[in-house]
Amino acid sequence: MSEASIVGKAAPVRFENVTKRFGRDVVAVDNINLSVKAGKLVTLLGPSGCGKTTTLRMIAGLEMASSGMIMIGDQDVTKLPATDRDVSMVFQSYALFPHMSVLENVAYGLAFSGFSKVEAREKALAGLDLVGLRGFDARLPSELSGGQQQRVAVARALVLEPQVLLFDEPLSNLDAKLRRQVREDIRAIQKDLGLTVVYVTHDQEEALAVSDEIVVMRNASIAQIGTPRSLYDAPIDQFVADFIGEANILQCRIESINNEIAVIAIEEYRHSLPSRGLSAGPAKLAVRPSRLVIGAEQGFKARIAKATYVGVRMEYTLEASFGTMFAVKDDVNHPLEVGIDVTVGFAPEGPVLLPTA
Repeated sequence: MSEASIVGKAAPVRFENVTKRFGRDVVAVDNINLSVKAGKLVTLLGPSGCGKTTTLRMIAGLEMASSGMIMIGDQDVTKLPATDRDVSMVFQSYALFPHMSVLENVAYGLAFSGFSKVEAREKALAGLDLVGLRGFDARLPSELSGGQQQRVAVARALVLEPQVLLFDEPLSNLDAKLRRQVREDIRAIQKDLGLTVVYVTHDQEEALAVSDEIVVMRNASIAQIGTPRSLYDAPIDQFVADFIGEANILQCRIESINNEIAVIAIEEYRHSLPSRGLSAGPAKLAVRPSRLVIGAEQGFKARIAKATYVGVRMEYTLEASFGTMFAVKDDVNHPLEVGIDVTVGFAPEGPVLLPTA
């Protein structure tokens, strides 16, 4: 199995006005439009029950759309069963056969695809090479770590050379340190081979780390689509601001707007930033914890209510007249004392106004 064979098969995925109902009353996915470019990794992110897993299962053919159209490449697959779609899925549970060797697990799907035993073995060994498990072919799954088992599941999917590779919460069974390593492995394989990947997770950090684009879902619909940085820096509303990383949501007042730049006021503090289509008056502001500047020359007054050392940074809870905020600082050698008063301002690229719903 060559890398070129996989790269050449990568296909785009498109949803056009797709809805999925269970029974009469339950709408799991509500009239969504979505485009996944060939060779890109797109993550479906959202809380439990938002529709992300149902969306993934509709790509796989494990659920059928109630209405709308699903395209993979140039083919309308809306009504096709899973067996007739050129996709592979890596499940949360890995779904490895415990009594089979690693090589047998990876070759399992090939046996139903018309390959001889010799061809299946060659492809399976090549798949293990791709995921860095050369020499592990004779082991049983129980003799592997969780991360290695996940790589076996990825290799089993890759050897089928699918047009689209699907991941359903692939790291949820791993501890934090291993999760970071395996997500880097998955991202490296995807980029090296130019695979089209649709990836489901509820973990914001995981989505930010692996994605070309993130689709944030809420209540069976798409809340916002964008690159990790665009979603982090310019969330469309409070839900996205809260869900993509942590954010302080502050009340402010837009005093004036000139050339799409707003001047906002919080107490006596003034700050300029893009208006995002808003007009003068009360507004909401999202500020990431790292973009609150404690000890700024200009700002509003606050008190250190709590200070927590977490190794690589200090975390502070700040109490101001208008509410509580969460801030972080990299300086762990000179922690601020609880109870002292400080001036808090914003980093130049810090806050963002939240457009009204």
